[in-house]
Amino acid sequence: MDSEAVARLAGTDVTHGSSDDPDVLDFSANVNPEIPDGVAEVYGEALDGSRSYPPEDYPEFRAAAAAYVGCEGEDGGCEAGDVIPASGGLAAIRLAVAVTVDPGDSVLVPAPSFGEYAREVELQGGDPVAVSHDDLLNRDPEEFALAVVCNPNNPTGDAYEQDALAAFADRCRAAGTPLLVDEAFLGFTDRESLAGAEGVVVARSLTKLFGLPGLRAGFTVATGDLRDRIQTAAITWGLGWPAATVGAHCLAREAFVAATRERVASERERLRTAFDGDPRFAVYSPSPPLERSSAPFLLLDCGSDERVDEVLATAREAGIALRDARSFDGLDSHVRVAVRLPAEHDRLLEAFDVRQ
Repeated sequence: MDSEAVARLAGTDVTHGSSDDPDVLDFSANVNPEIPDGVAEVYGEALDGSRSYPPEDYPEFRAAAAAYVGCEGEDGGCEAGDVIPASGGLAAIRLAVAVTVDPGDSVLVPAPSFGEYAREVELQGGDPVAVSHDDLLNRDPEEFALAVVCNPNNPTGDAYEQDALAAFADRCRAAGTPLLVDEAFLGFTDRESLAGAEGVVVARSLTKLFGLPGLRAGFTVATGDLRDRIQTAAITWGLGWPAATVGAHCLAREAFVAATRERVASERERLRTAFDGDPRFAVYSPSPPLERSSAPFLLLDCGSDERVDEVLATAREAGIALRDARSFDGLDSHVRVAVRLPAEHDRLLEAFDVRQ
């Protein structure tokens, strides 16, 4: 890689990772490097529709989203009308926080985890109370106006045992505390969504699994009064025609989802084995009620703050971007590595001389 490209990468400071430099192999963002077939054609056709406003009820997108999260099955607890479209997962999270948090309210948020939860709470005048994500389900939800969980969690990648999370949702419901579940990475797993559970707001996006972060398409799922409040707060025409049309197309691509899950599971295990076998790194491993990474990334402990700088520098020299995880609460010696494609993993492991 030439010196100018290395300099550009060294100067890139994107809080959540990601590089738009075509000369950089980006392991810093947890985005699928592949997209479903037909996206370009569907997007092109949607431009004709963009000459008019999209329908306010987004029937096709809502139906596809409901089917995608399992609401339309025999045991589904919600329906298409419980889906509220949003311009990305963060917009969905903002809607949920906005209708549940008042100034002075305390909100339970996980740590280390996605930093935008605390920011959204603070924007509403609330007080985010950070609790270790592996202990969060033990807290009394009655103390809070809202509880937030990330499942699987970012940046650790671990997911809650299904029964433990369901039991916590029951306790939140009994306490009258809404539960916001960020399922941004759940599509990479075969785990059931909590969409449709009473008192639960699920936030989803098309960013990660379908490899389209710039499309800005997502949605919330909620029932009853929570759904009504979110629907009232949602921006009219908050999802453009291309995003709604491409989103509906992607959400119905079952074969693509299945193939992605299989590839990510296999390649994640390959990377785990390789890095765990190298004394310079330690792959994060959780304790119950959490189960080890089922997300498209791994969290690596490099041993020290100084060692992180060395690892990032080595990656830059090889034209590779890793996520400096020191920006996450409580992590001071870690990097996050996305799971991508086999040949790209060859290049990553070669850069660090990690034996396979």
